[in-house]
Amino acid sequence: MTDRSRPTARSLPIAGPSEVRRAALRLIRLDGRPFAAMIGLNALAACAGLAGPWLLGRIIDEVGSGGTVASVDRLALTMLVFALAQLLLARYAGYVGHRFGERALARIREQFADRALALPAAVAERAGTGDLMTRGTTDVAAVGATLRDAGPEVLIAGVQALFILGAVFVLDPLLGACGVLGLLGIWFAARWYLRRALTAYLAEGAANSALAEQLAATAAGARTIEALGLQQRRIAACQEDIERCRTTRTRTLFLRSVLFPAVDISYVIPVTGVLLIGGVLHDHGAMSLGAVVASALYLRQLSQPLDTILQQLEQVQSSSASFARVEGLGLATQAPPAASLAPADDRIEVAGVRYAYDDGGDVLHGVDLTVRPGERLVIVGPSGAGKTTLGRLLAGMDTPHTGSVTVGQVPVAGLDPGQLRRHVVLVTQEHHVFLGTVRDNLQIASARATDAELRAALLAVGAEWADELPDGLDTDLGHGGHRPDGAQAQQLALARVVLADPHTLILDEATALLDPSTARHTERALAAVLEGRTVVAIAHRLQTAHDADRVAVMEDGRLTELGTHDDLVAADGAYAALWHSWHGEGHG
Repeated sequence: MTDRSRPTARSLPIAGPSEVRRAALRLIRLDGRPFAAMIGLNALAACAGLAGPWLLGRIIDEVGSGGTVASVDRLALTMLVFALAQLLLARYAGYVGHRFGERALARIREQFADRALALPAAVAERAGTGDLMTRGTTDVAAVGATLRDAGPEVLIAGVQALFILGAVFVLDPLLGACGVLGLLGIWFAARWYLRRALTAYLAEGAANSALAEQLAATAAGARTIEALGLQQRRIAACQEDIERCRTTRTRTLFLRSVLFPAVDISYVIPVTGVLLIGGVLHDHGAMSLGAVVASALYLRQLSQPLDTILQQLEQVQSSSASFARVEGLGLATQAPPAASLAPADDRIEVAGVRYAYDDGGDVLHGVDLTVRPGERLVIVGPSGAGKTTLGRLLAGMDTPHTGSVTVGQVPVAGLDPGQLRRHVVLVTQEHHVFLGTVRDNLQIASARATDAELRAALLAVGAEWADELPDGLDTDLGHGGHRPDGAQAQQLALARVVLADPHTLILDEATALLDPSTARHTERALAAVLEGRTVVAIAHRLQTAHDADRVAVMEDGRLTELGTHDDLVAADGAYAALWHSWHGEGHG
């Protein structure tokens, strides 16, 4: 794997040339017969196209030698037949090529969706939505355009160019060599372009992703930015990314501004050379006038397929960079464990865990913790103490660089995603409402759940509002339908958890968007529904800790206290200070 294919802390990986070639060959193998038919039909169309200049040369020679009108008419009619044959063959070849391209694009889209869903959550979060969104939209669309249009057109043009050059060599090898030498300028210009284009287009794609991420983050946090007076700072950051996009775009425009003029000049040289040399040969009786004209027409005809190739070269290069970005997602996809063991029980053990984000310092320092099956454990502590990080490790979203996190003596991060979610589910303040009905949003967690089970899950989290919707469970959510507020969206997420029915539930401020009364009601309802399940709650509201079986106190990435609420208050330590502070504010 090349350095370019390795993911950085803030980006998804990019596939190297070998991975891209293998992916392209795989698409061709999956549709081998249509691909071969497309090549064959294009070859036949190219052969039919060769007849025109040769027959025109014959007509010139026929007229020059005093041939009859009937013989000229027959040659002209033959030209018409071959022209129609070329038209029909090229049209059908284009049809076959477009169908091949659409099927290949469908496979790429399906594969991208599968890979995106299989991404480790930590990888997707750190890369940001901008990169993933750009790859799934702009890059996939660019690959699709190449497979549907540019790819088949380049193949057709390539076949035509080879046949035309072959025809010139058949007429006269000297004129053929003259034509090839005259086209060397195109070869040098294209080589210069290709050496620089892929890197330039990759840089342009990365700049576009960064800009999309910056704009999305700015739009999402608009109110916070305004409240904190950060408008100028965000504008400056956006302008910097826009300038980077402009610079990378200017680079690719410069490459094209060098390529195309060089190509235009190179088209004139071989035709001029053939006419000059052919004229000399004709004067010496070594070649007929018709052959000279036919050779010049062939070389002039060559400009059309070469134009197509060169005009599509930009699309192909841009698409190659896009294909590398799309295929790069497969390098970030978590491979399923070769043999994922089944946990022996539901006990979660955290032993000597240390963890650091990217290349920063440790945020957890030798944490040891046992979560007993069926208990309700609440983790409290000041902001930045490591509570959320510990919750992510318990849920298998991250892996400690030292120590272990196991469930039933099996590493949590080593379980395959399906098995992991049957054991542990993490619910955070972040939530998402999918386009579709209420039923669609809930059945993501349990596809076979009945309407009664869906309503029971909603009731369990205090979402009585769902019964008041115009179409009940069939009410559309999002644009054009009911738009749930933050609290309702969070209740939908919690209802999905009830339906998923994991043995361990990790709640990271999962009721933070609910008002205190609703949050309290929801927590009690969840506790009743999840009776017998293990619940690990990361909370700032200490009333939650008061009702827990045990309380774990985190400070500066360390587990400093562990026990029942009464024991910790009696110990008069860090938890007691938090409790008295919170209790005083609550009654002040």
